[in-house]
Amino acid sequence: MNEYDSNRIKDFTRKIDYMPTNDLIEANCYILNTCHIREKATEKVYHDIGRLKKKFRDSIKPIVLVAGCVAQAEGEILLKREKYIDAVIGPQSYHQINDLILALEKKNKSINFSEFDVVEKFDNFNSLKNSSNKISSFLTIQEGCDKFCKFCVVPYTRGPEFSRSVKELVLEASQLVENGAKEITLLGQNVNAYNFKNKRISDLIYEISKIKFLKRIRYTTSHPIDFTKDLIDAHKDYSKLMPLIHLPIQSGSNKILEAMNRKHTIEEYLEIIHKLRKINHNIKFSSDFIIGYPGETESDFEQTLKLMSKIRFINTYSYIYSARPGTPAAHLPKIELNEAKKRLIIFQDSAEKIKMQYRKTLINKKSKVLFENKINNENKYFGRDEYFNSVIVKSDKNMIGQIKNVKIIKINQNTMFGEIVSNLNQKSYAA
Repeated sequence: MNEYDSNRIKDFTRKIDYMPTNDLIEANCYILNTCHIREKATEKVYHDIGRLKKKFRDSIKPIVLVAGCVAQAEGEILLKREKYIDAVIGPQSYHQINDLILALEKKNKSINFSEFDVVEKFDNFNSLKNSSNKISSFLTIQEGCDKFCKFCVVPYTRGPEFSRSVKELVLEASQLVENGAKEITLLGQNVNAYNFKNKRISDLIYEISKIKFLKRIRYTTSHPIDFTKDLIDAHKDYSKLMPLIHLPIQSGSNKILEAMNRKHTIEEYLEIIHKLRKINHNIKFSSDFIIGYPGETESDFEQTLKLMSKIRFINTYSYIYSARPGTPAAHLPKIELNEAKKRLIIFQDSAEKIKMQYRKTLINKKSKVLFENKINNENKYFGRDEYFNSVIVKSDKNMIGQIKNVKIIKINQNTMFGEIVSNLNQKSYAA
């Protein structure tokens, strides 16, 4: 979502003649777009600003803006502690960024733009064509969260759940396809909570799937309690919808889920998995896990390992619990750090074994790969298969924007390597 927001910020600032530069020292305005999900995000801001100060020690100082969720959560603190920062702007105020920059051109005064005005924000976004021209593009359809998981800062930095209209989203998706997108990932803090005038995400997927030349649709991130029957059925009905579902569970223990205020049980989560596999046996899953949440016992951790082995996620994102200021869990007694680290290593080792066992089953099999870009000056192309696995092939022909059958030859932890095949038996270009 930060990448999507950053692209829209660039679209806005072009209206006041600010253009992106790849040479930092050329910059008249420096915008640091931040995330507040993980610990030490604020310190990273100060470190980055420190590097910037050194870079411009003998040059004219640029306008310096800190944007995003750190700005929303700790804006006044940032401005008081680091005078090099001219302004902070929260994620729901990006439509005001041009006014902010123009004001800073005239005034020597720090400014805090961190109001929640998501409706006006997207009204302004809609007035500007999305200039992103990536083969795989992002589209924010929903922002904010009403779930209030006790560990999560999102409700305080992005505000309550808000869904954009189907009409404006279809228009923006069409613009992205006109720009060259073959795949669109629908984004939201709770993307499957999308609800605009009783239109659900399944209705939106149906409308977007009608767009000619759009080949693939993904969505992230989902919450289990919003995984309704219509969305499950969409994975049976719409061929453009990819068969990988990212569905965070966070823990394999009902006790810990209740402590987190996740509002669902392990049994309910497993029932969703069962229903999805029943309607489409090709579906696979990835998930998020928090290890060492306050109150997690060895038994709770073992239940998490058991759940992971049972579902066999093809990818997982796991972290030690990170206390976020202002959240209900921030002041709970923490598990001893060395113990949490030990559990994380055990978990990640187990998750990696499951992932590699899955990937080994793909060797000598055919995958449909959408190629996104060329690798530097080599005749190699990078793409992703239907399950979001990274794939590299060698080719003398331009592969960008094409979906090709690829026979997987070898794998490593992060990437698969293959060769283009016309069919299972006929080879075209060797990897």
